[in-house]
Amino acid sequence: MKPNLAATALVTASAFALTLGACTGGDASQSSTNRSGGRGGNHTIAVVPKDATNPWFVRMETGVKKYAADTGMNVFQKGPAETDATMQAQVIQDLIAQGVDAICVVPVDPGAIEPVLKQAMDAGITVVTHEGASQQNTMYDIEAFNNSEYGAFIMDNLAQAMGEEGVYTTMVGHVTNASHNEWADGAVAHQKEKYPKMTLLEAEPRVESQDNAETAYQTAKEVLKKYPEVKGILGTSSFDAPGTARAIDELGLKGKVFTAGTGLPNANRQILQDGSVASLTLWDPADAGYAMASLATKILDGENISDGVNLGVKGYENMHFSPGSTKVLEGNGWIQITKDNVDSFGF
Repeated sequence: MKPNLAATALVTASAFALTLGACTGGDASQSSTNRSGGRGGNHTIAVVPKDATNPWFVRMETGVKKYAADTGMNVFQKGPAETDATMQAQVIQDLIAQGVDAICVVPVDPGAIEPVLKQAMDAGITVVTHEGASQQNTMYDIEAFNNSEYGAFIMDNLAQAMGEEGVYTTMVGHVTNASHNEWADGAVAHQKEKYPKMTLLEAEPRVESQDNAETAYQTAKEVLKKYPEVKGILGTSSFDAPGTARAIDELGLKGKVFTAGTGLPNANRQILQDGSVASLTLWDPADAGYAMASLATKILDGENISDGVNLGVKGYENMHFSPGSTKVLEGNGWIQITKDNVDSFGF
């Protein structure tokens, strides 16, 4: 992903002239009103992804639609045309004007949308986030898993491919993306503890893909040309590992340089089957979309959100608060995709 410093400045300096403020999960729940007028009402819930066209979020929309079908409520997904924090903030602004009951967001840049999310909460709209553990103006943030542990899982996959030795670097969608950086940090910490013969590239320990396949490819190619000692690139965005695999193949480094990361099965079937990537990690974004809408409904219905809350979808049936947090809820939804099981997922 492209750096979001400019986007952050634009949003912060825009017409959302609001005071930033943190609010705890409990306080937020108490201040929220059921805008549909009662417990179990026909709520209107909007899910705002990072990008309406990214295959990851196209898949998420299937879960959103399933929740709407299961409940009969007005639940829909609406996102920006591209991964851009300012555009995402405008989508949220439009939803506030429409008077929806809840807004569920996968933030492009948590800091950049704090003002508009505060505006939503001040208007009595329930706000839930996913992949936004650092978000202040949200009632709860849903994570499919503990981010540090997921990063360690990706590192195990990369280490296995690299033979547990050699120089590597990390790639994130944006340096401002909270979850991507927490995964990468968890991966690096795990490497230092478990794989002493592996070394993080000191000159460029973290690079950006701008959450874009072409940028991931170009960035990986530049890294591999500039630092021939690099043997591995650990990705976080769903575009990172495929883009890196393309660069590895083009440079004739297949079998010498390796990558691991997150990705959709169907989109990556070929690179898994031809051995360009040994394995990818994933959680089902459809389940995350369903879980966000489920949590928003519980809040709107006045339910107490406590440790162990069941959001009604696999991997999210027994959510626990992240250590030290009353806002971040973590599930156990990660999976590993290999050439042997890539055809079994159905998406």
